[in-house]
Amino acid sequence: MRRGSNAQSRVAASKGVSFSQSPVLALRLPTWRSRFVLFVIFVAFAALAGRAVWLQGVSTQFLQKQGEIRYARTLELPATRGKIMDRHGQVLASSLPVKAIWAIPEDVLKAPAAKLVELARLLELSDADLRKKLNADRTFVYLKRQVEQDIVAQVEKLDIPGIHTRKEYKRYYPQGEVATHVVGFTNVEDVGQESMELAQQKTLVGQTGSRRVIKDRLGRIVEDIGSIKVPHDGQDLTLALDSKLQYIAFTQVREAVEKYNASAGGAVILDVQTGEILALANWPSYNPNDRRKLTGEQLRNRVLTDTFEPGSTLKPLTVALALESGRVRPETVYDVAGGRIQIGPNVMRDMHPKEPALTVAQIIQKSSNVGMAKIALPMPSQEMWEIFTKAGFGQQPKIGFPGAVAGRVRPYKSWRPIEQANMAIGHGISVSLIQLARSYMIYARDGDIIPLSFLKVTEPPQGTQVISPKTAAQMRAMLESVVGPGGTASRAQVPGYRIGGKTGTAEKLINGRYSKTNNIASFVGIAPMSKPRFIIAVMVDNPRGALRTGGSVAAPTAGLLAANALRAANVPPDSDVTDIIVPADPVEEAL
Repeated sequence: MRRGSNAQSRVAASKGVSFSQSPVLALRLPTWRSRFVLFVIFVAFAALAGRAVWLQGVSTQFLQKQGEIRYARTLELPATRGKIMDRHGQVLASSLPVKAIWAIPEDVLKAPAAKLVELARLLELSDADLRKKLNADRTFVYLKRQVEQDIVAQVEKLDIPGIHTRKEYKRYYPQGEVATHVVGFTNVEDVGQESMELAQQKTLVGQTGSRRVIKDRLGRIVEDIGSIKVPHDGQDLTLALDSKLQYIAFTQVREAVEKYNASAGGAVILDVQTGEILALANWPSYNPNDRRKLTGEQLRNRVLTDTFEPGSTLKPLTVALALESGRVRPETVYDVAGGRIQIGPNVMRDMHPKEPALTVAQIIQKSSNVGMAKIALPMPSQEMWEIFTKAGFGQQPKIGFPGAVAGRVRPYKSWRPIEQANMAIGHGISVSLIQLARSYMIYARDGDIIPLSFLKVTEPPQGTQVISPKTAAQMRAMLESVVGPGGTASRAQVPGYRIGGKTGTAEKLINGRYSKTNNIASFVGIAPMSKPRFIIAVMVDNPRGALRTGGSVAAPTAGLLAANALRAANVPPDSDVTDIIVPADPVEEAL
């Protein structure tokens, strides 16, 4: 059959019959089908054209942005943090250029094991810690921040793929532990964490800049597109601090704590004329350049944050009020025979009652509790409360310093007679050392008090009058007698200079009760008395041993501090007395 068909085809072809006209091969398609195929092709081309218009026209900005995300980067240009300097321009804090070491873990893990071991050693990491960082499910990880330049150079020599560096700054403090409670420190992000670094963060930090670059997948910059924002460095800060006086204060406090086997100590030096804080020292302290073993005890700025009962150092304020109101004169005599006074069911005593009667001036000189109670009790409690608040007690100091506390002065309406008597001798009230030091401005100046400042002052501040100049002069004479041979602060005498001040000893509250074995020894002094230049306040927390009172612990510490500070500041001597006389049995205030 097949042979017959083939034969017929050859015959047809030989006779000129067309192949397409063969009845066997003829194919007939419906007209709608061909049109449908043509329509589908047209729609496909239209869709492609629409997509092209969408991508090239409507979505251009979006797609370009997505592309930039994959290759363009905005780099932060760090601003240099401002320097902190003392009043004479000596640098207390500055920023040094360092680098951060960061990695692309996926690439770094391909490096030879020996190189990774060396990398861990250079970065002071254990092998386990390094691998823990690299095994994190992240495309970017910091290995170490603030790395010194010599270490960075050694890391770069390893030539490990995926290891990169970033410029940043590290804060350096030349004076270390000496001035750290004033200056403070910053964290790895260059943000202030303590003291002036924190208080003046906005001034010091400056404004970071930025620029746009194109990077390849390995993080290498292949093109610099341009700067977006120019960085502006932070402003330098000039403190009121005097580095020489700061070192003297720090050294004396540390030696006192060690000598008297105390828990802690603090000291502050104020400028009488400007209110500038020339020195502020604490012990224990810490090195801000190496804070790996920093403890809370070292961090505490006790001069500002710790409150305590001031004890006898507060007695002059009540006497000043009595003088100002005309109730007493310096020569007014009070009967203190027996060294005790009954106030309701309570008894108040003197430590070493020797005299049957004392003048007001002698009550301050000998620090008589009985005499103070007799001066205070006839006075309205409101008047005492008002002078306490005018002196700055019970209010947070306005010095722009983080952590400064207000202390506590209870409302006068609730005072009972025994409480009023206790207030007069510095009990039942809590203050910080800097508040106590500032209150002595009233006596050192002509009865007015001025604000304190951690920053260098360019114009003398305006004072607020608390007592008259006459009363202030009378108080200075009494305070000078305290530092003489017959006073409780005879150990605070300084050869060649007239010194005045007042000692204080107060038992500490332990679990709601006064402890006989834990106390605060304090002294606040003025130097020199002929033309007051400095107010020096010292506090020693919990001295252990035979010497525990303000007169035997804080006063000699303040005397040494004053002697060195006056000479360092080139203050001319105002006394011909060169031989210091300390009685064999000096007067002590009561514990």
